[in-house]
Amino acid sequence: MATIEECRAALEKLSDSLQRAEGDVRAAAALDRSVSCHITDLDVTFAGRMAGGRIRVHETVDGPPREKAQIRLSMTGDDLVALVGGDLHFAKAWGSGRVRLHAGVRDLLLLRKLL
Repeated sequence: MATIEECRAALEKLSDSLQRAEGDVRAAAALDRSVSCHITDLDVTFAGRMAGGRIRVHETVDGPPREKAQIRLSMTGDDLVALVGGDLHFAKAWGSGRVRLHAGVRDLLLLRKLL
């Protein structure tokens, strides 16, 4: 089972990848939205903001998110690490229910470019 530190490192790696993105992916990554990522097996939530092509985690809280972020993810720590490491394809994980993503329709249309 992935640790909180491994999950935080995976989110940092994802943020670094978004920062280096180009074209349509860079445009999608440039959204300015509140984000949360609930790690179900650890029952911890990373909350922050996606802006300027980066994800910045502002707080880590026990349990589910305290506030409803504009973009919300939920998955196990192992799935987060596998997604960011390229060992798990997002669309397959989302379709099977291993990863849950909640966002407005307009944001979903933009975020699909990141997938």
